[in-house]
Amino acid sequence: MRGSNHLIGLLNFLTFLLSVPILVCGIWLSTRANNTECLKFLQWPLIVIGISVMVTSLAGLVGACYRNSFLMSLYLVVMLFILLVLVGFIVFAYAVTAKGSGRETLNRAYLEYYLQDYDGWLKKRVESDGYWRKIRSCVRDSRVCGKIGRTVDGVPETADMFYLRKLSPIQSGCCKPQRECGYVYENETVWRPREGVVVGSNPDCTRWSNDQHLLCYDCDSCKAGVLATLKKSWRKVSVINIPVLVTLVVLYIIAYAAYKNNRRINNCEPCGQTRMTTLQPK
Repeated sequence: MRGSNHLIGLLNFLTFLLSVPILVCGIWLSTRANNTECLKFLQWPLIVIGISVMVTSLAGLVGACYRNSFLMSLYLVVMLFILLVLVGFIVFAYAVTAKGSGRETLNRAYLEYYLQDYDGWLKKRVESDGYWRKIRSCVRDSRVCGKIGRTVDGVPETADMFYLRKLSPIQSGCCKPQRECGYVYENETVWRPREGVVVGSNPDCTRWSNDQHLLCYDCDSCKAGVLATLKKSWRKVSVINIPVLVTLVVLYIIAYAAYKNNRRINNCEPCGQTRMTTLQPK
């Protein structure tokens, strides 16, 4: 029985270690949300899941070390619930980021983003007026567009140099007009209508402003850029969490088998002791 307890203790220690990458993913998302793109969606559920796995594994470790059946049973029940929640999180993250990506544009290295390419709950959440006001203010205050400017040997980059840059979805969607609008490049965040006329049927063409406090923060392309950034972040987190989940499930199955073996031995010990007492010669 000691062997089974030691095995359960080791498995709980490994589970504790696996809670670290889950927690790190949540903190990473939280850091991105607070410092740059202001995407405050699922970092807290991940942080809660990571802390829950950590606390639960510690409870299971204590139960194994002190042969506390209650703590070990509690560990198995709670961990099963946490695994189901983690599965739900991963499935949800993939489902809400299934559609949408940037479009390639002629003679441009960067992609351009269109809100109609996205769909579902995530799109509705981002484009809602109340939530978008918060995102817009946060993106503007982060000065992500103000940091887009570059110089070469002290000289501002030309239009051709700018067209060859790899812009982030936020920079492409919020900091410049789309190519179809026919604006002429002056610098990274100042564009003039060609011959004073804005072309293109895209509503974003008339929403663009050279006012550095406005730019294209109210454009659908800016919302699409936020969605593209969010999709990229969630996919990275899911790629890390899937192998962690598989490992946690394997460890849980082994721990459950060891716990059942412990219960069987505990149930048989009194019977064995009684039988040995009965067989002893008087």
